Amino acid sequence: MERDIILEVRDLSKSFGGIKAVDSLSLNLKKGELLGIIGPNGSGKSTLINIITGFLKPDKGKVLYKGTDITGLSPYKIANIGLVRSFQFIRPFYKIPVYKNVVISLCSDRVKRLKGGSFGRRDEVAIDLLEELGFERDSRILYKETSEIPHGYLRRVELARCIALNPDLLILDEILSGMSKPEVASIIPVIKRLNDQGLTIIMVEHRIKELFQIAHRVIVLNFGRKIADSTPEEVMQDQTVRSAYIGKAKINFRR
Repeated sequence: MERDIILEVRDLSKSFGGIKAVDSLSLNLKKGELLGIIGPNGSGKSTLINIITGFLKPDKGKVLYKGTDITGLSPYKIANIGLVRSFQFIRPFYKIPVYKNVVISLCSDRVKRLKGGSFGRRDEVAIDLLEELGFERDSRILYKETSEIPHGYLRRVELARCIALNPDLLILDEILSGMSKPEVASIIPVIKRLNDQGLTIIMVEHRIKELFQIAHRVIVLNFGRKIADSTPEEVMQDQTVRSAYIGKAKINFRR
């Protein structure tokens, strides 16, 4: 396997009640890439991500991370080795202040190991990170109970919790879902900046116009199979993809 391959999925399959959610799927991801995964509802996107991150076990196939077989490893252990994910349905700690959600990530075994057991003042580190992701440092919103903040801010908190774990590979599962256009417009540059700084990212998205602005490569799934794997520009011109998912709509995007 090439040295620059951080993730390899080999011939992965998963069925539920006779229905193949993932069907003999293989893919590679290079370090530093920003990979988009798209497809219609029921195409197998969530099942694929759940297998990669240990929430499901495949019927067959393997998942290799940095050359090591992690198939069937628990989600906690997978996160602890640097493969971190967000969730489509946000799962913050609603009853504590916003910044404390990030502090919890900073108390993880992974961060303790990477930082030699010490991270200094975790409250300050958490606030610094939230500021980098668009929160105003002196805003009262950082200290509000998390249940009181708007959806767009919750998405940023979810992202901050992931980044606090210092991942090598970050999977964002519909991070743009439910966000307004201004909220999306403000978070896309943040994700691009993280990638430009060297973080490898997979984005599972339905908002393909915004995704195509920053993705290096896009994989399209349909009925559990990979039907395209190319640049956003080439995927847009693929007639199989248009028939299965995009349709005749024109999508204008700028790099």
